[in-house]
Parts: sequence; structure tokens; C-alpha cells
Amino acid sequence: MYLISVRFLELCAVLEPGKAPKMDKSAILNDAIRAVDELRSESQKLKESNESLQEKIKELKAEKNELRDEKQKLKVEKESLEQQIKFLNARPSLVPHPPVIPATALSTFTAAQGQAAGQKLMMPVIGYPGFPMWQFMPPSNIDTSDDPKSCPPVA
Repeated sequence: MYLISVRFLELCAVLEPGKAPKMDKSAILNDAIRAVDELRSESQKLKESNESLQEKIKELKAEKNELRDEKQKLKVEKESLEQQIKFLNARPSLVPHPPVIPATALSTFTAAQGQAAGQKLMMPVIGYPGFPMWQFMPPSNIDTSDDPKSCPPVA
């Protein structure tokens, strides 16, 4: 009998630390039942939270794998486009470069043109018959706003 009373006092001290021990055994058992129920409820909530987090982890891993695959595809596509650009830049031009003008002819031409243009020096433009010169100009210098007026479309 003495051992059971000591155990009830220990149980009371665990349930309500720092308070004076209760001597009523039914009150101690009620407090113990309440504490066990609270612990079970908290345990169930933690299990549900754990399951929810495990599902979220699975979803994130699947999304991570999808993003990894997409990144790999984009990397392959980027490398393919870089190869195409290198190939296009390495191809020789179909139109030959303009011939080199001898310095004497250039100086004679610029001197004659400078006298005619009021002493303004101008570089000669060498064209190829049948080849338009716009292909040698950067795209930002080409003004195409008046093209429909000067060259109407042929029906």
C-alpha cells in the first residue's frame, strides 16, 4: 500500500511540477488521463503535419527534376544555336570585296573631287554593276521609309 501511495505522489509531481502534491488519487488519475489525451492529440497532429510535409517534399522533388530536364534541353538548344551562329559567321561572303584602288588613282580622284565640291574631301564609292551597295552598310544606316514611293510594288 505504501508503494502505491508513493507512486501516486510521483505521478502528481510529474503532472504538475512545482505545485503542492494532491492527496486525492482520483484527481491524480483524472489529471494523468487528461495529460495522456493531450499528448495523443498532439502526437496525431504531428503525424498529420509530417505526412503533409512528406507529400510537399515529393512534389518539390518532382518539380526539381522537371526543371533540371528543362535546363538540360535549353542548354542543348543554346549550344546548337551557338554552333549555327559560328557556322554562319565562318561562311565566306558570296560577293567579293571591292578591289584595292592604287594610291595614285585615289589621290587624283580625291583632288579632282575636292576642287569640284568646294575643297571638301570625299571618299569614292566603288560599286559593282548589278550589285546593290546596301549589303555593305550596317542595318541601322539603311532608311527604307521611302521605298514604297520610289519603288512601288509590281502587281
